[in-house]
Amino acid sequence: MHFKHTEVDLLTSHVMGILNVTPDSFSDGGRYNSVEKALDKAKQMVEAGATFIDIGGESTRPGAPAITEQEELDRVIPVVERLSNTLECVLSVDTSNPVVMTQAVSAGVGLINDVRALQVPGALEAAAKAQVPVCLMHMKGEPTTMQAAPSYEDVADDVINFLLARVDACKQAGIDDDKILLDPGFGFGKTLDHNYQLLAELGRIQHLGYPLLVGMSRKSMIGALTGKPVEQRLAGSIALATLGAHMGAKIIRVHDVDETVDAIKIVTKIQQIKETIQGA
Repeated sequence: MHFKHTEVDLLTSHVMGILNVTPDSFSDGGRYNSVEKALDKAKQMVEAGATFIDIGGESTRPGAPAITEQEELDRVIPVVERLSNTLECVLSVDTSNPVVMTQAVSAGVGLINDVRALQVPGALEAAAKAQVPVCLMHMKGEPTTMQAAPSYEDVADDVINFLLARVDACKQAGIDDDKILLDPGFGFGKTLDHNYQLLAELGRIQHLGYPLLVGMSRKSMIGALTGKPVEQRLAGSIALATLGAHMGAKIIRVHDVDETVDAIKIVTKIQQIKETIQGA
């Protein structure tokens, strides 16, 4: 898939490093909210093997307050400009705001990663004009309300139907089919059981034919099962990243890049051997 100036082979899985330039993200809020700190962190992740760096200026944790468009621009754009002139990787912008999308792509971003699946007025049009790939994520409700007793008839069916509807909206807006990625939205409007049911049926979403991006790193779906706080969820995060890649996810969005890259190398090796055996 072509991400602005970079071609990435999505036949194998890649790691996306999370770079939150916010004061209030659930895991690392406030740690990288200056350009120099963000650059240092991004360098570390690229050196550890990250293919993508996902830059987010608005926290989407449960209950997160909204911020103004200008606040998001002030957080994101200087970081994008600095990283695009310094690092060899694909920059992604984690935003739902069409103005932020447009300015971030102009500054060097090669992927729009939208938790609201381009549903904000003007987002579809901005993404179509930007002519870079987009990742459409499923979320039930909004960050402020999404964990207030979410319910589904069948979580996998509902997620698939939503994503297919958003794919159709993208096509109608002029976004090419080969510029679309999908994210089932682990932790976004889903209970513990919903999350693991969705993971168990990830192959169904993978069979829709679009590259999958998954983000489960350090999330409450780990803590609720293991009893571990955020800073002690590395083992659970690696397990979920490994399962996600094994089930067909092509981009694994994580906080702990170095460890995840090692896990993905092992998954990739096993997949290559299986393909060789099947082709013999």
